Amino acid sequence: MRLVLSTSICVAEFGGEAVPELHVEPLKRSRSVELATAVKGEGLPKGSRLLKVYATSPEGARRVVHLLAVAEETLFLLFYRDKKDSVGANVTNKNPTFRKQLHKHLQLLQRDLESGEFEVWEDEPEESPPKVG
Repeated sequence: MRLVLSTSICVAEFGGEAVPELHVEPLKRSRSVELATAVKGEGLPKGSRLLKVYATSPEGARRVVHLLAVAEETLFLLFYRDKKDSVGANVTNKNPTFRKQLHKHLQLLQRDLESGEFEVWEDEPEESPPKVG
């Protein structure tokens, strides 16, 4: 599935405008929506929903939260957090820290989409199985 990475969210989550190399593969794997759990959120754009994915990076367990634009089959990265982080430990609408950060990240995403400050990771073609014989 296509993944959109907002520049501002990359700065907030990774400390720079690009995803560090050690987090590229875990983030790519997080695009498997069949492994995701839906999360309730307030103020989401129409036709979207939040998805939480558990990922393992070389630095340990992570919680990834994507905004899924259902009709476009596009994911937008919102969070990439350590499971012990105040957001990553409790990715639910009942967590006031999560709610506050969600609102902030939705604003960052909208601003970056409007200004063209994002990159898109397209699906990678599946490898063909080896030929037998």
